[in-house]
Amino acid sequence: MLLRMSTLFLRTLREDPADAEVPSHKLLVRAGYVRRVAPGIYSWLPLGKIVLENVARVVREEMNAMGGQEVLFPALLPRDFYEATGRWTEYGDTLFRLKDRKGNDYLLGPTHEEMFTDMVKGEYSSYKDYPVTLYQIQTKYRDEARPRAGILRGREFVMKDSYSFDLDDEGLKRSYENHRAAYIRIFERLNIDVKICFATSGAMGGSASEEFLAPAPTGEDTFVACRTCGYAANAEAVTTPAPDAFTGEREAMKVLDTPGTPTIETLVAYMNEHHGLKITGADTLKNVVVKVVTPGVKDPETLVIGVPGDREVDFKRLEAALAPGEPAIFEAGDFARHPGLVRGYIGPQVLKGLGIRYLVDPRVVDGSEWVTGANEPGKHAAHVVAGRDFVADGTIEAAEIRAGDSCPVCGNDLSIDRGIEIGHIFQLGRKYADAAGLDALGPDGKPVRITMGSYGVGVSRAVAVIAEQRHDALGLAWPREVAPADVHIVGTGKENQIEIATKIAEELEAKGLRVLLDDRAQVSPGVKFKDSELLGLPTVLIVGRGVSGGVVELRDRASGERSEIPLAEAVDRVVAACA
Repeated sequence: MLLRMSTLFLRTLREDPADAEVPSHKLLVRAGYVRRVAPGIYSWLPLGKIVLENVARVVREEMNAMGGQEVLFPALLPRDFYEATGRWTEYGDTLFRLKDRKGNDYLLGPTHEEMFTDMVKGEYSSYKDYPVTLYQIQTKYRDEARPRAGILRGREFVMKDSYSFDLDDEGLKRSYENHRAAYIRIFERLNIDVKICFATSGAMGGSASEEFLAPAPTGEDTFVACRTCGYAANAEAVTTPAPDAFTGEREAMKVLDTPGTPTIETLVAYMNEHHGLKITGADTLKNVVVKVVTPGVKDPETLVIGVPGDREVDFKRLEAALAPGEPAIFEAGDFARHPGLVRGYIGPQVLKGLGIRYLVDPRVVDGSEWVTGANEPGKHAAHVVAGRDFVADGTIEAAEIRAGDSCPVCGNDLSIDRGIEIGHIFQLGRKYADAAGLDALGPDGKPVRITMGSYGVGVSRAVAVIAEQRHDALGLAWPREVAPADVHIVGTGKENQIEIATKIAEELEAKGLRVLLDDRAQVSPGVKFKDSELLGLPTVLIVGRGVSGGVVELRDRASGERSEIPLAEAVDRVVAACA
């Protein structure tokens, strides 16, 4: 392959796009790989399309190597399949919904579990047919509320989704581990640094779930890691070690005046100064009221969340815990409709009588003692004991996670970092098989309900992730496996440099290398050099004024190393550099 920049459909930009916030968005637009069409919707230009296809090729090769078989479904799907699993409702506003001219409901597929299940049901009926793994690489659609960061969070994106179908749970575990190993190979080949983290299943359902997060300061996901035992988890999936329940005697609950204490800090100071307590924010119980909208349910539920007062409620953790329900902040009008909830002074003592569900942080164990609201303006209650003065309806993982929190496995300190989700694997179990009635006739003639796994890789997102992890102040630095070409040959000057560069390019193409040749005649050397840095091909050969002395310059884009080499050895040296 030989691409000539004199005819290539490409325009690079010197300034960052006004709406770009993260490096990948800025650089992919500036380098002419993608262009914005609408919020969360992008076109791929020639060099970008090559990178996208290279990523897809790596994914396809590893999926085929592990025994996967590729299929392709339509993006436009009828409502019926998603109605059967409840996801027509559960997905809420995330679905792109439309009607045909006859009034029939359709959607643009966000994922295809239902379609894969139906396909297997239609083709297979015997236990002898299983196990099987099918996959596709296809465009998906989700109506993101806040599309951002270019192709990192779009409304249209390319994804590889695969599904395993097994006769039993042991088979599912094998399929899951096979995918896990394949993903590790994929990300190694793509040169993406990843952290494998425990995760929640969300609207997908199922049991075991892991995310492949690419560490990046611009990542939307927060994950924790323990350097002692290796535990890692998305912050939404972190479990809080619960202390032992206290069974001794506690003082009786007391209601105390606490004027002018609108914050936890002022409450702690007032209690310690005026009521002789010796407490910190961790000894207070903060009660946050939310309303939960559940798809398919007419009225929102009023729910109170109790967390230690020194921590905030993390809404991403709360959303994950309540999925498919969607929590929203309780507003002034909501409080007006619930006069039993005294804003700023809510305590759990009255919630049972009000018929309001109460979920608490795992640290709120029976016998634990708290300072909390007294359900009267200007008053708080001390010595409020869980299990005696109130009984929670359950626990919930909704409090913020902090660096230094205890690892749930070994008890040592956790660190916190940010990352971008690039892959996710699930043990779905029988949720979709149950909905579709997917059975195989067993060896004894009795039906066996199939169990499934679901496995996704963000193909277009991987392009952005590589750009996030492999760039510098000058531009992109693609790994060779996905770069649009192996070598970028830059011909400069007004003499015969471009002719010599063209001859080298043609010889390298004949040897099987992918070549990008800058043969533009009316462009200055400075602009060409900047473009070579911005475009980010792994090897750069400069054919400039040095050719008069029989030398050219070979550059490694990632390391920045440069060396002058004899012109006569240029082809062989570039081939060696690209090996």
